[in-house]
Amino acid sequence: MLYASRPEALQFADDLAARRDLDREWVRQAIGQAHFLPQVPRLMLPPPKGTAKNWRVYRSRFIDPIRIRAGQRFWQENQATLERAEREYGVPAEIIVGIIGVETIYGQQMGTFRVMDALATLAFDFPSAHPRAKERTEFFRRELEQFLSLTNRSNTDPFEPRGSYAGAMGLGQFMPSSWVRYAVDYDGDGRVDLFNSPADAIGSVANYFRGHGWTPGMPTHFGVQFDTARLQMDDLLAPDILPTFSVASMQAKGAVLDAAGVQHNGPLALVELQNGAEAPSYVAGTENFYAITRYNWSSYYAMAVIELGREVAAARAR
Repeated sequence: MLYASRPEALQFADDLAARRDLDREWVRQAIGQAHFLPQVPRLMLPPPKGTAKNWRVYRSRFIDPIRIRAGQRFWQENQATLERAEREYGVPAEIIVGIIGVETIYGQQMGTFRVMDALATLAFDFPSAHPRAKERTEFFRRELEQFLSLTNRSNTDPFEPRGSYAGAMGLGQFMPSSWVRYAVDYDGDGRVDLFNSPADAIGSVANYFRGHGWTPGMPTHFGVQFDTARLQMDDLLAPDILPTFSVASMQAKGAVLDAAGVQHNGPLALVELQNGAEAPSYVAGTENFYAITRYNWSSYYAMAVIELGREVAAARAR
C-alpha cells in the first residue's frame, strides 16, 4: 500500500509543507510514494506481559568476540578522532566506542529499511495496542517532519537513506531530530555524513551526550550491596533509573556503596538488572549512567554500552 491512498497522510503533507515552507507537491509526492511496511508496527510492540528480563542473556548479545574485535579495529583506525572528542566534549572514548558498537557493530549493520517508509508507517499506522500509542504516533510524525526537512535542505532523495525499522540512521543510529540537533561535521569536509564518516559519527555521539548533561570525569556507576536489616528496597527502586538519592539517603535505606561510591557528591539511582529466575544484579547509577539512557531508555542498554566499551579498552590494553 502507498500512502497516496490515505487522505490523512496527504493532509499531513499539506500541513507540513505550509509549516516548513516546503514545496507542497514535493512533500505530497514523498509521503504519497512511501510504502506501508506491515512488519514494522509488530516490531514496535513491547514483549508480552510476564516476559522475564535477563541481563546476562541481553549482555551476551552485545559483548561478544566479534564486536570486541571490531571495536578494537574501529578504535585503532579512529584513535586521534576519539581522543579529540574526549578532549573537546568530555565524553570518554570507550563510551563512544560502546555506543557505536552496540548500535551497528561499527557500521556493519546500519539497517536496510527505507527510512521514508519506516517513518511513514509509524507516523500513520503505529500499533494501537501499544500502551503509549498516541504519544508515540506524535513522536514519529515529528520525526517524519524532521526527516523531510533534513533531506530537503541537503538536497537528498528522501527514498535513498536506509536505516532501522524505527527510522534511525548511520553508525550511531540517530533519529532525524537528533541528526538535526546534535550531528556535527567533525571531519571538516563541509557536510555531515553519519553513514560514511566515522569522524562525524564520533563527534556527533559525543555532542549528543554533552547535550544530555554528560559530566566529564564522573563515573557511570558504583558497586552496591545491601544491609538487609535496614533495607527499604521498594523505596530505593521507586524512582527507577532517575538519580534522586544522596549517598547518605541511599545508605539510610540499606544500600551499602563501594569505597568510590561513598565519595560521590551527586545524586544516585539504584539500578536493578533482572536475571530471569536468578537473583537480580544491582548498581548505583550516577547522572552519567542516566545520560546514556537518553540514547535508549533502558538500563540494560546503558550497561551493555558501558561494558562493551570497557571490554574493547581492555582488549586494546592486552
